Amino acid sequence: MNIEDIHTWFVELGGRYGVDPLIFGAIYLGAIPFFTISVAWLVKNLKEKKPVLLPAVLSGFFFISAYLYLIAAGRNVPFWVYLVIVALVASGAWSTLRTIRKKLSQKENEP
Repeated sequence: MNIEDIHTWFVELGGRYGVDPLIFGAIYLGAIPFFTISVAWLVKNLKEKKPVLLPAVLSGFFFISAYLYLIAAGRNVPFWVYLVIVALVASGAWSTLRTIRKKLSQKENEP
């Protein structure tokens, strides 16, 4: 199996389920800087005891934006894919919360 075979399989898989892999990838990669900025904004607001609703909502949206595309555009997507999405989102949310807590504790220890 060469790279061309993998590319063909990937594109056919996207076509079968109505999800363009390039759009999914673009959303996934394109959301990374916005997610990072919104998490930094969230940490800053938590530290300064300012409202966190907007940065928290934006962080969540950017975190799941590619999966929202898959759910909205996908047709006849196997059920196990939704289970994987739930597992990925739960794992990522847990990891993000740990990162936020770590950054908050670091900022509290700074002079």
